[in-house]
Amino acid sequence: MTHSRLSMIAASIALALWGAGQDASAQKATERPNVIVILADDLGYGDTSVYGSPIIRTPNIDALAADGVRFTRGYVTHPVCAPSRAALMTGRYQERFGYEFNPVGRDRDGGVDPSQVMLAGRMKSAGYATSLVGKWHLGSSKGYHPLDRGFDEYFGVLTGATSFMLDLEPGDDEYTPPGSEYSTRTTAGPPGPDTRPADVRMKEMRASAPIYRQREEIAEPAYLTEAFTREAVSFIARNKARPFFLYVAYNAPHTPLQVTKKYLDRYRHVEDRGQRIYAAMVSAMDDGIGEIRSTLRREGIADRTLVVFLSDNGCASYVLGACTNAPLSGFKGEHLEGGVRVPFIMSWPQGLPKGRVENAPASSLDIAATAIAAAGVTPADSLDGRNLLSRFNGLDTALRTLFWRAGPTQAMIEGGWKLWVAEKAGPDGQGAGEHIMLFDLLADPTERVNLAQSRPEIVAAMRKTFDAWSRQMSSPQWESRRQSVREYDGQKLKAYN
Repeated sequence: MTHSRLSMIAASIALALWGAGQDASAQKATERPNVIVILADDLGYGDTSVYGSPIIRTPNIDALAADGVRFTRGYVTHPVCAPSRAALMTGRYQERFGYEFNPVGRDRDGGVDPSQVMLAGRMKSAGYATSLVGKWHLGSSKGYHPLDRGFDEYFGVLTGATSFMLDLEPGDDEYTPPGSEYSTRTTAGPPGPDTRPADVRMKEMRASAPIYRQREEIAEPAYLTEAFTREAVSFIARNKARPFFLYVAYNAPHTPLQVTKKYLDRYRHVEDRGQRIYAAMVSAMDDGIGEIRSTLRREGIADRTLVVFLSDNGCASYVLGACTNAPLSGFKGEHLEGGVRVPFIMSWPQGLPKGRVENAPASSLDIAATAIAAAGVTPADSLDGRNLLSRFNGLDTALRTLFWRAGPTQAMIEGGWKLWVAEKAGPDGQGAGEHIMLFDLLADPTERVNLAQSRPEIVAAMRKTFDAWSRQMSSPQWESRRQSVREYDGQKLKAYN
């Protein structure tokens, strides 16, 4: 099928969605919707049943898709969590304000530039009650804490990861893949595998990354996925009579891989231990999403609630096959599709079509623009995302342009083309020049055929567009502390995170 034919199909779908968006605009004049953003952590593109998993059953995520729009080309702005979350919460490319690399502990003393207005702040100014439940990872000191960024309530973990539980009951299990960032001791002692008892490791990790209610550290005995669901449901019930914005940032299924017997029993038939625990962790999150939606129905506010579900990036290679981004190539930390294309679903009975599968690109940048438009807010500053309620006609694959930058790594999508420029790794691990790749994502979504040599005119035009965008961005707030090398397209390529 030709590009022109695919574009015509995409445009036809987009026009239908645009009409639905116009109806939504009329609706909001009389009733502003609640907005719930549910974010998974390191969830693979192929790790829900609605996106094709042969192992993991996610009936509640599937039902959300059946009630709304499921994007097959939903993107985030970075293949690792903190920069991706920074863009999600601001609606602006994180490179605009220097949050280009993962903080790796530096968010304890800093975070996202306080001059950047967060989505929670915009919704609060519009009269919404606001709450964050779950993982923040965008700053914990004064001025950077969630309560300083527009949230009325906060319950969760401020840093990148923590233990899901404090000890193992009979039938529970935990697994740390060899070589992962949590497989060696983080306290004094010789380097190497951490062979201490599980409850010792769990308690130490929770002590280093505790749970907070507001600004107070608390002891949380419940399995963390269940605790986050509990707090989300409580907030909904307490605020059902007024418009609210709720950000539920699950830390599942990020490492450490830990799960209770209740969910593990559903996957005892899965032979691989990592796959079994990972699947059970996703199942626990899916149950939580089902409980959140059941609460909306019970309180009589489901029809006027916009629910968005996505992951912060693709799943990680260091869990050694426990997850999958199939059919895409690449993993977390990489600018291949598997690193930046994620499950992405939107549902709003009063404002979006039901059961729609959308094949044109959407971005996590669009969530802020869509939420504030639904709330009737006109931003005083510019956002990089698009209001999906009234601008679905701008989602034609021939028209949408998205950008990624992580140091010398550059990536860009324009229509069906993807440009990826990566730094080659020399024998000493240092940079050895750039390697240019061009992929036709419509014909080659797995990014196997590099067309850079045969289509130099497209490469030149896209690089010119990318350079113009990059000049508008700021310098990184800090440098990359995590770099890796992988082989792709016959080259050893460096990734900066």
